[in-house]
Amino acid sequence: MANLSWGHINVNVTNLEDSIAFYTLLGFSSMMPGIPYLNLGQTEPQSLNPEAAAALDLPVATTGRACIMQLAGGFPKLDLTEWAATEELIADPLLNQDTGLVRFCLASQNLQQDYSELVAAGVRFFSAPQQTQDGKADIAICMDPDGTLIELIQIYPEKWV
Repeated sequence: MANLSWGHINVNVTNLEDSIAFYTLLGFSSMMPGIPYLNLGQTEPQSLNPEAAAALDLPVATTGRACIMQLAGGFPKLDLTEWAATEELIADPLLNQDTGLVRFCLASQNLQQDYSELVAAGVRFFSAPQQTQDGKADIAICMDPDGTLIELIQIYPEKWV
């Protein structure tokens, strides 16, 4: 059996600066400008190294920029990557009904307050926070600038018994 631990979640973005600003609103901070093992920096597009292109199944001539962000210094890290992509590399983000990784979840200690602050900052949500069955959690789904889904949840473990 494999012995794995969390590394990072990759989110491909169309505008790196806009996405860094958005994830900063959610409480993330920049850990590293760029991704050295891919040969990507944050300021100017750079070509992937050939090994990385092969591992990611991307054309060797692919260029991009990136930033690794973190939430409270923990794992997983968030790898924001802006590819200087051709149209064939661009696809719509997945929705909740799709197969595959469609969203990631961030825990909140006060979802109503976080929701209100994020809406005031222009963050798009499907709805206001909704209470789940038997009041076990409150959830709200927001979208980053490219439509990536992020679930915000406040759980009430005392109601789980």
